[in-house]
Amino acid sequence: MSLEPLIRAALEAAFQPTNLDIVNESNLHAGHNPEAAATNDTHYRIRISADALSGKSRVNQHREINAALKFAFDEGLHALAIEVK
Repeated sequence: MSLEPLIRAALEAAFQPTNLDIVNESNLHAGHNPEAAATNDTHYRIRISADALSGKSRVNQHREINAALKFAFDEGLHALAIEVK
């Protein structure tokens, strides 16, 4: 099963976003990461807008998002690009 629906569910539960885009970028990294080529589930970009993240520093926003997605890193997520709007 792809991590994408699990990532979406975790972010929706944690932050109740008003906007959430999740882009699987694993195919862009297959050349330097053989695991990405094998699973196509290791590199994601998220774009999120949520009141729960507003007013927080970028560092704290990223910490909270990474904490909410710890399970995904444990399941093989290698890299996460985060854009908070």
